[in-house]
Amino acid sequence: MPTTPPRGKQLAAPVPHGMKPVAPLPNALHPQTLPRFVDPLPVPPLARSTGTRAVPEGAKGQGPLYRMVMQPVETQVHRDLKPTRWWGYGGNVPGPTFETRSGQGLWVEWVNQLPAKHFLPIDHNLCGCGPGVPEVRTVPHVHGARVPASSDGYPEKWFTPGRSALYHYPNRQEATTLWYHDHAMGIERLNQYAGLFGTFLVRDEVEASLRLPSGPREIPLVFFDRLLDQAGQLQYPTSGMPDAPWVSEVYGDAILVNGKLAPYLEVEPGLHRFRMVNASNARFLYFALSGGMEFVQIGSDQGLLAHPVRLKSLTLSPGERADVLLDFGPLAGQQILLNSQAFQLMQFRVGGSKPEAPATLPTALRPVPRTPLSGVVKTRRLSLNEYEDPKTHAMLMLLNGSYWREPVTEKPVLDTVEVWELYNFTGDVHPIHLHLVRFQLLDRQHFDIDAFNYEHQMKLKGPPVPPLLNEMGWKDTIQAHPEMITRIIVRFEGYAGRYVWHCHVLEHAANEMMRPFEVVARKRQARAP
Repeated sequence: MPTTPPRGKQLAAPVPHGMKPVAPLPNALHPQTLPRFVDPLPVPPLARSTGTRAVPEGAKGQGPLYRMVMQPVETQVHRDLKPTRWWGYGGNVPGPTFETRSGQGLWVEWVNQLPAKHFLPIDHNLCGCGPGVPEVRTVPHVHGARVPASSDGYPEKWFTPGRSALYHYPNRQEATTLWYHDHAMGIERLNQYAGLFGTFLVRDEVEASLRLPSGPREIPLVFFDRLLDQAGQLQYPTSGMPDAPWVSEVYGDAILVNGKLAPYLEVEPGLHRFRMVNASNARFLYFALSGGMEFVQIGSDQGLLAHPVRLKSLTLSPGERADVLLDFGPLAGQQILLNSQAFQLMQFRVGGSKPEAPATLPTALRPVPRTPLSGVVKTRRLSLNEYEDPKTHAMLMLLNGSYWREPVTEKPVLDTVEVWELYNFTGDVHPIHLHLVRFQLLDRQHFDIDAFNYEHQMKLKGPPVPPLLNEMGWKDTIQAHPEMITRIIVRFEGYAGRYVWHCHVLEHAANEMMRPFEVVARKRQARAP
């Protein structure tokens, strides 16, 4: 487990989350001065196929073909603001929602029709952004998809305006809430901030048998924070240094829901289903409902939980998802607020005049068998590190003390099980995402960071902390807490090839907190003569 600073860098003292300085933004809008709950919540349209195409890998049949164009778009985020300039998929922010069934593959032609010049500040010091690299480049990634490496959206497989890429998604996974977003090396943080993301729903027979709310009572809620100026245009903060504008985190004071600032949604008394996605660059969201109303969480990143979990509050880090039910049956004629700390995110306006009896919820959803430790073939100890140049105070964030372009060190064998122990030596919570796979959280455990730094000893503090009830399902993004070991158990199933693991605070990932891993095919044993 690397702990020494790379290439002469000095290990930084932990910096409090969200306290790194940025240059002041001129002409900033203060969203709290705008009236709230004056715009209806928009619902992203469904993606529509344009034809069919033969499925790959020698299989028979056809799969639907979608054409998804990346292009400039303007939308009004609030009644009292001028339209905001974005880059969106399919003319929308968020982009259209894909809806498919487990095992029914589909094709997407991702088409880059963006301008040649970026409208947000590129830092050419970052990996992949050096001299001669085009300013505008994209490569879509369906976050959480079990997909061949050629269609995963590897950060260096970007393409420029006027070009396109054809990807195949086999969808051989359980019903779940996925989402798609740009993943281009070094500028993912800017492209996603510009609006390049949307939801991707996979359905199956188990989900259908539960008779969960559907149609107008099933709605994706995509949350993302932004900074706006007085004219309603995007602002992205910088360090104040023209030659090195990167900042370590970006937090906006305008939190949008499906592209609107503080919208309202009219609902009927009864049960509703919401697919919640945190598409922020860095902001963690701490959801709570007014009046003490509960969330009933039925799913996490990679599908349904074993049982519903009742919650008074719900935390989602960037990249995480939650599938929740809200029962408005007893609340006819009332107004309910969805909040995150001091932010009022949206308002539910419950129609009807007579309260209904609370809905009857299923007591069991889908079996989520725990992955047995007996099958583990390797345990990897991997560090999350933050460094600071003592002269320039420039920051650098690494996984396992390694840069992106260094040789691949994590090479799991296809269809084997590993435990990854994530040692967080920083002062931040890092949402760690592994492409291709789903995994389960084993536990978290505190360690003595001072003993490690000054005595070079790993001393554990207290017993392991088990997962929360809503962390007991399948995950693809996990919160790695400061000065703790986060242990996950992973089966590397699906496909051989090169994939990525990274922090989903996008500014961290852009400054080297991203590493490739390679799933290696099993060696075939020679047959006996």
